[in-house]
Amino acid sequence: MVSNPKCYFFASVLAAAVIGGGHFFDFYMERRSMHAIPQGLTRFNVTDPIPHCGRWKENMPATRDPEVYRLYIQARKLWRSKIEWELSRTEAQQILADVELASKKGDWGARALLAYFYRSGLGPLSSNKVLDQDADKTVAIAREAAAAGQPWGLYDLGVAHEHGYGGAAKDLEIAWAYYLKAARLGSPDAQLALADAYSEAGRSDAEDAMVQCAYQQGHGAAAYRLAIDAKVRKQYREALATYQAGITFGDKDCADALFLLFSRGYWTGASSKEREALSAIGIAADPERKARYDAISNALQINPDLKLGRLDEFLPLPPAKLPEWRGVSDVVTPESDGPPTY
Repeated sequence: MVSNPKCYFFASVLAAAVIGGGHFFDFYMERRSMHAIPQGLTRFNVTDPIPHCGRWKENMPATRDPEVYRLYIQARKLWRSKIEWELSRTEAQQILADVELASKKGDWGARALLAYFYRSGLGPLSSNKVLDQDADKTVAIAREAAAAGQPWGLYDLGVAHEHGYGGAAKDLEIAWAYYLKAARLGSPDAQLALADAYSEAGRSDAEDAMVQCAYQQGHGAAAYRLAIDAKVRKQYREALATYQAGITFGDKDCADALFLLFSRGYWTGASSKEREALSAIGIAADPERKARYDAISNALQINPDLKLGRLDEFLPLPPAKLPEWRGVSDVVTPESDGPPTY
């Protein structure tokens, strides 16, 4: 028993300090664990050698249940059949129910789409809203995908850590460690993220290599980026061919670029020398080409999933003549009769 008041006071202070120190230590350790690079990841250093050019399809499950896939893809087609605010509540409910069921049955495409719905919500209007945003559920699905070694899940976790949502601590080092691994496994989005980092560091060769990695996988944003680079270098044939390739991948920005080109025969802001160079390779104002690229752009605005593998057959670049045209359906890649793949 402490009888001296001063001793009692100092004992109380000491006890409080010990307890407080214990709480501080627990807090420190929790914060430290939250900001530690997760096991299996390595810190991204912009001066390190660039990662292997992975392909994302090689890191997804080799097989899919055809019936579950069909359920998922039908829901996705309905979702892509119109601009989201045009969906009825009944349609939105059906989409959500089918995607949730396909996800529960194990289709990773459905799980990725469900994660997107949790991130963005489903139904932008009060008349058709069927799902509110839920960052925690988005990140939970991404963690499952990352644990399975799937590139899209690793990339999504990187985004979550970069912005700090869904229970993911805001930490740029962790975010870039996820981007690095996702890029190695073939995430085109992660490969473009690394390309941006290399660009800022002045490593143009590394930047180009990462953009090419994404482009070779049919990534529309990478095609758009390469086409702009070719324009800057005044390599107009290459720019046109790359925009055209980007459209076959389903990129609306590439379609808009060629729509604008054939509206006047040159791009906005082009110098007289650039106009002459374009004219020398057969580029001129072309109302029919303009109309076809406009139709494609409008279709891609609604459905970015479209792949337009027959574009060169029905909408070749000059100097080729245009064949007859019945609409965007002419250039859409026919669906495969084989087993479902990613």
